[in-house]
Amino acid sequence: MSTSATKVFVPRDTTACSLGADDIAKKAKQIIDSEQLELNLVRNGSRGLYWLEPMLEIETSLGRIAFGPVDEESVDTILRSHCWELLTEFDSILNIELPHFLGLTEEISYLKNQQRICFSRVGIIEATSIEDYNAHGGFVGLTVALEMQASAIVKSVVDSGLRGRGGAAFPTGIKWQTVLDAEAEEKFIVCNADEGDSGTFSDRMLMESDPYSLIEGMIIAGLAVGARRGYIYLREEYPLALKILNEAIELAGDAGVLGENILSSGKVFILEVRLAAGAYICGEETSLLESLEGKRGEIRPKPPLPAIKGLFGKPTVINNVISLASVPGILANGADAYQAYGVGRSRGTLPFQLAGNIKYAGLVELAFGASLNTLLHDFGGGTRTGGPIRAVQVGGPLGAYLPENQWHTPLDYEEFMKIDAMLGHGGIVVFDSSVNMSEQARFSMEFCSIESCGKCTPCRIGSVRGVEVIDKIRSGIDVEENTVLLQDLCATMVDGSLCAMGGLTPYPVRSALQHFPEDFHVKADSL
Repeated sequence: MSTSATKVFVPRDTTACSLGADDIAKKAKQIIDSEQLELNLVRNGSRGLYWLEPMLEIETSLGRIAFGPVDEESVDTILRSHCWELLTEFDSILNIELPHFLGLTEEISYLKNQQRICFSRVGIIEATSIEDYNAHGGFVGLTVALEMQASAIVKSVVDSGLRGRGGAAFPTGIKWQTVLDAEAEEKFIVCNADEGDSGTFSDRMLMESDPYSLIEGMIIAGLAVGARRGYIYLREEYPLALKILNEAIELAGDAGVLGENILSSGKVFILEVRLAAGAYICGEETSLLESLEGKRGEIRPKPPLPAIKGLFGKPTVINNVISLASVPGILANGADAYQAYGVGRSRGTLPFQLAGNIKYAGLVELAFGASLNTLLHDFGGGTRTGGPIRAVQVGGPLGAYLPENQWHTPLDYEEFMKIDAMLGHGGIVVFDSSVNMSEQARFSMEFCSIESCGKCTPCRIGSVRGVEVIDKIRSGIDVEENTVLLQDLCATMVDGSLCAMGGLTPYPVRSALQHFPEDFHVKADSL
């Protein structure tokens, strides 16, 4: 097919494919071939508007137009209509009467009202096309970084205010500075891509749709701290991401972006993907390192910090996917451009993921400072079932359950800390009025008992006893006494656990007990 042919886009993303995108692409190819249409089928990434998947887009002189969710019959009608040839001026869009027509993709309000910085290419480019990546600003940050001293790269990241997007929100530049200052013959860059929080999918989306942004970010990290090798520790349940990352790494090597002579600079960076162990605890950085070294995933006591003694005992940068993928834009556009987004100490943007009982599930990238209400209603559209929202869990299975009177809280790390909650990885799970919050509290303790590495007593034993105590409360056995016992147990886990697994498990339990005491048959004034 001619390179000048009009492009038709069908997502190649795990969620889109699970909803039938592969069948849609196959059908589109059949029609293009049988009708000899001057169309070129491109498998892009999903835009993250998952209630509209599978989505089909067609480029026109006015921009891409979208249809969704499409089925094979509607694809046949759309492609045989030659609608892309009819769009010569904006008003002509109003005359299109085709099934599932959504108008100009960029004008869909869910997408238009976002601030897509890290995800600016996601859904636009073909994932493993270096030409596409370059055409949309790819490797500009790397080119800039190659002309800078290591300390200047680190300073730029420090000045940007970028913080870890994996949960702890530790300043990325400070972590890099520690590794840069550490004296060692060998250092490593490790990407934590073991995305295990409930309701989260931003890492997967980015790796499947824009893998070179992560690769570029890891190379820049290597240049910044003097590391020549990196590893992507990838969640085992992400086979498509594995395939795309390996393909992208090979192509980047062929293009001279990775390997022994990065862009003819004489600098070296070797990158590999390693599959994770299928354990939630391996999302914790020291357990991850143990697993990456071929050992059982268990917490390492701190100190020493991984930045001083990490992978194979060497200084190691460990960052989340979104943290690393944000770095190329910071180098390309400057720290001030990144600082322009956000509030307080929470700078830049965060890709929030709407899941659970929500009408419009998907990914929403916003600058810090908007409210949870904005996400739930302006983007999410309320519950899928039509009933009222009762509770929202933010930050994964260790995040607090928030009642309606807390939904006005700005999406900001420090503001969430003030209400004993966390933003974490940006996962948001919505529950309607049918939920029983004592069941959710029990699930939190049970989840910890299953996923604990067992290294420390408060987490290993406390979570098991937590399930037992909640069961007694729910059964009406010595409710007041067991409620006090549960509170004491939570305090022990918070204060005595070696890592966040045991230390944060009490947060959803406490929040459920505090805000929804009626589900435990407990009077609010007794707490």
